[in-house]
Amino acid sequence: MAARELTGNVHAVGAIDWDRQMFDELIPTPEGTSYNAYVVQGSEKTALIDTVDPSKEEEFITNLARLGVGTIDYVVINHAEQDHSGSLPILLELFPMATVIATEKGKELISSLLLIPEARVQAVEDGATISLGDRTLEFLHTPWVHWPDTMLTYLREDGILFSCDLFGSHLATSDLYVQDDQAIEQSAKRYFAEIMMPFRHVIGKYIERVERLDLSLIAPSHGPIHDSPPRILDLYRSWISDEVKNEVVIPFVSMHGSTKQMVEHLTEALIERGVHVHPFNLASADTGSIAMALVDAATVVIASPTVLFGPHPKVVYATFLINMLKPKTRCMSIIGSFGWGGKTVQAIVDMLPNIKADMLDPVYIKGQAIEEDLRQLEHLADEILKKHKEYNIV
Repeated sequence: MAARELTGNVHAVGAIDWDRQMFDELIPTPEGTSYNAYVVQGSEKTALIDTVDPSKEEEFITNLARLGVGTIDYVVINHAEQDHSGSLPILLELFPMATVIATEKGKELISSLLLIPEARVQAVEDGATISLGDRTLEFLHTPWVHWPDTMLTYLREDGILFSCDLFGSHLATSDLYVQDDQAIEQSAKRYFAEIMMPFRHVIGKYIERVERLDLSLIAPSHGPIHDSPPRILDLYRSWISDEVKNEVVIPFVSMHGSTKQMVEHLTEALIERGVHVHPFNLASADTGSIAMALVDAATVVIASPTVLFGPHPKVVYATFLINMLKPKTRCMSIIGSFGWGGKTVQAIVDMLPNIKADMLDPVYIKGQAIEEDLRQLEHLADEILKKHKEYNIV
């Protein structure tokens, strides 16, 4: 990505990763991603906001050279994870007089992850400022968005918030700014679901602080820049709220067809009752799509056959992710089948300590479903609808 101008004194100098399909060997990125970095040139000093993933450091350094950046006084590392900080070692070789700026926790992590001497890093307090001459950078601490070291950087005179991972999206695009509100909503929601959802309560207080700023742009570390900040702020307010929708998510695996038969019957029963259903076959489903569906779902039903004595390994993986993501779901249940024994239901329940939801009676059967089993599934659909009515979401 060539260096591009945001304002006369601010340029984007990051890189687009068109081909990246997985992040942290965990998070699917079907639309690629970008590693955004920004140069702010004041009348007296120059600051660089973040670097890029090491895989793109050559492109990054080339952008700085083509922009004619001869001096960098400060390198602001909003977050020490390597997709933000990974090119810092080579940058400090090229600009040996630069001072690295981070939170106290960021300073510690930069030292341990990148082997940068702590003497090169200046820790800044929440609300601290640095003058670039005619421009001022203000640092806003936002721990647990999504690491303990994170901060945002606000360029006061231009009203630009460099928001790090907050408000970002894994989206490789040649557009510098958001062009399609609907498309960015989906990309940003996926990003929120996969990365930010576990921290939604703490994010709320940071959004309140952001809203008090005089904003012209929100420039995240991934994805296009928001030139209409209220749009992304409204979306985040919805996602972090406690409000749920009349929706059920059913992650499932079926080995010999009986669990799939149960999922299909429950799905039909819920549709007949006016409940929106998202069944996900874990044999092929994209975990990012499941995470997105969890953002709003009032109920989650986990469906698994028994393998030896417990749940199918793919269900174990999905259950672990659900517990880690901590969605705001109000109800949960478990359905499935076994051949000769096991403790699948209890094993799944024990894997969900972070989920504070009502556990509805499971429907766990031996072998193929018979009429009595199907009636139990219909009763479960009735109970889900009843709960949704109690939440006033039907």
